[in-house]
Amino acid sequence: MEGIRFVDIYATKGIEYLIVIAFFAVVVVFSHYLYGRRRALAVVPEESGTRFRVPEKLLYHQGHAWLRPQTGSIGVVGLDDFAQKLVGKVDSLELPPVGARLTQGARAWNLVVDHARIPMLSPANGEVVEVNQEVLRSPGLLQHDPYGNGWLLKIKDPAIASDTRNLLSGKVARAWIENSLERLNPIPHTSPGMVLQDGGLPVEGIARVVAGEKWQELARTCLMTEESSAGAPPMFLAEARES
Repeated sequence: MEGIRFVDIYATKGIEYLIVIAFFAVVVVFSHYLYGRRRALAVVPEESGTRFRVPEKLLYHQGHAWLRPQTGSIGVVGLDDFAQKLVGKVDSLELPPVGARLTQGARAWNLVVDHARIPMLSPANGEVVEVNQEVLRSPGLLQHDPYGNGWLLKIKDPAIASDTRNLLSGKVARAWIENSLERLNPIPHTSPGMVLQDGGLPVEGIARVVAGEKWQELARTCLMTEESSAGAPPMFLAEARES
């Protein structure tokens, strides 16, 4: 019949479906954009894809110390970015003297924060051949440059190649350090302040923000020295006093 048009309802519905799908696609993309913006504002700006600085070509101990092997069986030792953000501003350091022998996985030095000693573990075996006097004079280097001028010790380890098998590197190290935030969860929040949400974290002093008065306990748990007494000196200091 002339003047009468037939409408294909299936074609019309198809267009409507496409419009709905396109709408939801725009919503999803916009939501991801907003979520990404929230994370960008919450996260401390560090290397791409990580909330902590984790340089390549370094080896990391699970107690959050690092090792950089050099020629002649020498290794440079320091603490990683997670450790320094965990405890916050370090007032002073108790480092082993030249000639002291360190054992991989054993207490090696103390971070002194608000008169509390926070022990850390050695990432390798060896004899201390050099101590960074600059970081002793200026502990703030740990915050600004923990992998460079903030190094702690140089040790001589004839079996350094063997010791590195117990350390982490590359993507595994980055994943370990990122996942270390999960260690914060068992400690109840006893103080107000910034909460770790959407990947956010305070610039420094994570332990104090999360655990309040129990921050020392949390710090030792994260650094795998929770069994160490708060006032106990490192093993090397005890040996020095006996000799």
